[in-house]
Amino acid sequence: MNLSFRQLNTFREVIRAGSISQAARVLGRTQPAVSSMVAGLEAELGFALFLREHGKLTPTPEARYFLEECEDILARLEQTKRTLGGIARLEKGKLRIASHPAASGFFTPRVLTEFLRDKPGVDASLMMRSSGVIEDLIASQQFDVGFAETPKARSSIGQQDFDLECLCAMPRDDKLADHELITPETLRGADLAMLFEEHQTHVQTRAAFEEMNCAYRWRFELQTFLPGLKLVEAGLCYMICDLITAQSNLDRGDTGLVFRRFRPRIGSSVSILTPAHSPQSRLSQAFCKRLEAEIRTVQQNVEAFVKTA
Repeated sequence: MNLSFRQLNTFREVIRAGSISQAARVLGRTQPAVSSMVAGLEAELGFALFLREHGKLTPTPEARYFLEECEDILARLEQTKRTLGGIARLEKGKLRIASHPAASGFFTPRVLTEFLRDKPGVDASLMMRSSGVIEDLIASQQFDVGFAETPKARSSIGQQDFDLECLCAMPRDDKLADHELITPETLRGADLAMLFEEHQTHVQTRAAFEEMNCAYRWRFELQTFLPGLKLVEAGLCYMICDLITAQSNLDRGDTGLVFRRFRPRIGSSVSILTPAHSPQSRLSQAFCKRLEAEIRTVQQNVEAFVKTA
């Protein structure tokens, strides 16, 4: 049996209208076309749906029963059309995001909030995981989008990399706040908050101070830079941190800190990760574009950020 949506819709309209001619007017078709559609449906079903007497159509008992099934089918099809339309307009769907700790506190939630503001039908999962774990989650297709520190290339992961400049964080009323540029010489003998020894920013910072023969005190060891903002704000140390953390300070509305450029340049690379071996949903693609735009805004507006921080 091969029934079509048009056949079912025509049958329902004939029942409602009570005649072929009226149904044809409602459907915007010719009477012969409607008659042919009904006849084809009857042939497909193998029984008559109407008794035709003196130019009048009378639904058979089988037609009344079939109408109930027809209404259910058409209602389901209409709901499916609305659902698919919502998916096409990015108004429905599921988005699974894994974000590394530095961005999970404020940056990624803000980007997701703005992205979903006009999408009430979209459900989202936002999980904080370490960058290494995020790689595996994306490679195994358990998440749609990962935002992490840049990993080594893997065939199972698609990645878009961003090289971000690190800035020096200090209290707004600090004696160095009027400097436009901070160097190891400027921070000679200062207390610093730094990430663990193996982290790329720690390695670069240590090398910068050693090259200029400037001593410093590694007072606070951190897993991520975000908690260090409170230590800096309290005047306990300085911190050379990534741009995402600096942006997070603005996102949370803090005003007790300022950020200054540091030379030699310390870099921090982050990446948007997606599964390489599965198609990316339109919703996931749209979120990746939004996330990319936000990262590039931070990346390209360092000068404005430093002046307003």
